[in-house]
Amino acid sequence: MNDILPPESALWEWLEEKVRTVMQQWSYRNVRTPVLEHTGLFVRGLGEVTDIVEKEMYSFQDRADKQGDADHLSLRPEGTAGVVRAVSEHSYLYDGGKRLYYIAPMFRRERPQRGRYRQFHQVGAEALGFAGPEVDAEMILLAHELWQQIGLKDVSLQINSLGQPSERQRHREALVAYFEAHQDQLDEDAKRRLHSNPLRILDTKNPAMQELAAQAPKLMDYLGEESLKHFEQVQAILRAQGVTWQINPRLVRGLDYYNLTVFEFVSEALGSQGTICGGGRYDYLIEQIGGKAAPAVGWAFGVERVLELIKEQDLVPAAPVPDVYAIVPEATALPQAMALLTALRRQGIKAQLHTSADSAQGMGSFKSQFKRADASGATWALVFGGDELDRGEVAVKALRHTQAQTSFALANVDALLAHLQAPEAQ
Repeated sequence: MNDILPPESALWEWLEEKVRTVMQQWSYRNVRTPVLEHTGLFVRGLGEVTDIVEKEMYSFQDRADKQGDADHLSLRPEGTAGVVRAVSEHSYLYDGGKRLYYIAPMFRRERPQRGRYRQFHQVGAEALGFAGPEVDAEMILLAHELWQQIGLKDVSLQINSLGQPSERQRHREALVAYFEAHQDQLDEDAKRRLHSNPLRILDTKNPAMQELAAQAPKLMDYLGEESLKHFEQVQAILRAQGVTWQINPRLVRGLDYYNLTVFEFVSEALGSQGTICGGGRYDYLIEQIGGKAAPAVGWAFGVERVLELIKEQDLVPAAPVPDVYAIVPEATALPQAMALLTALRRQGIKAQLHTSADSAQGMGSFKSQFKRADASGATWALVFGGDELDRGEVAVKALRHTQAQTSFALANVDALLAHLQAPEAQ
C-alpha cells in the first residue's frame, strides 16, 4: 500500500476531474458503496474458484454479538458486486435503468507488480436495466472518449461475444474434451481449472500454452442467431463512430453471469500486463446475488495503471500553482492581507499567503519572501508593505514577465481583479 502526496496527488485530482466531466456529459451519476461487504457477496459474485476469492481477498470474522453470531466480512476487491448489491437492496431500478459510476479504493492481497498495490483504486461505470446492444456500444464509446480527453495514444480495443449460457455450455463441453486430449501439455493452473473454469485456460499467460489455447474450439462457432445479431449491432455502432477494434476469441470471462459482449482496452506501453480497462455484459449477476433479474453492462480500470500510462506518454499536466503570493513583511499587516486574499479567492483567484516557520523570528526578510514567491510558481506577488498600507494600498509585482510594478487601493478589489486577469498579463 502506498501514500499519495503532492505533487503526485495533483495528477490524481486531474484524472478524477477528467472522469467526472466525461461521466456528467454522458449522464452517468456517481454511486458510493461501503468499503466492507459481507464475504458471501463476493463468493456469489466472483465465484468460489477464482483467484480473487481463493487467495487475494482480505477477509475476517467480525466480533460476535450477544447471541454469538458474527459476520464474515471482506474489504471489497472490485466494485461491481457492491454496486449491484446496492441497486438490488434499494430497489433502485423500480422506475427504469440507471447509469452509474464510481471512483474508489479496492483491496487485493496479490503480489505487487508495476503500477499495482494491495490497496489500489478503480474507476468503474455500470449501466443497469438496459438489454440492448446500443448500451454495450455506449459503454465502449464512453471509455474511448475518456482516453481521448486524457490524450492517451496507442490504446487498442479488443472485443468478443460470450453468447448466452446455453451456447457457452456447448462450447465448454467441447473445450474440456479438447484440453483433456492434450493433458500432457497443460500446466498446473490449467489442470486445476479444467473442470471448474476451463474458459480461463484460454486467457493463459503461460507462453508454453498459448499455441495450445489458440487452437482450442472457438466460442464464436457455437453462438446462435440472436447472439450474433447482438454482436454485429454493437460493431455497427462502433463502426459508425470511427472506432477501430479487433475481435479476440481468447477474450473470455470465467463466470457464468457474463454474457454477450466483452471488451478490453490494451496498451503495450506497460509490458505484458497490457490491459488497462476491461468490461462486459453481466445480465445474470443481479439475480445471482439475490436481486430481481435485470440486464447490466459495465467496465472498470485501475487508476494506478492509467496514471503509469499517462507518465509513460509524457501527458502529465503542469502542477497547479497559485495566481498570487502575498508578501507580508510585518505580522501587523496580516489582517488586511488575509481579508484581501479572501475577497480574491471568492472571485476565483488562487492565492497563497506567506507564513512564518517560527513566529519568534518574525515574517522573514523581503528577499526570503520573494524567493518563496518565485518558487511557488505564482504569476504575481502582492506586497503588503508598511508604506503601501499607510496609503491604503497593496503593491502588485509581476513574477513571470517584465510588467512594471503598480499599486491598487485595498478597497478597490474589482480594479485589482481586472489587472490580475488581464489577457496581456497571462
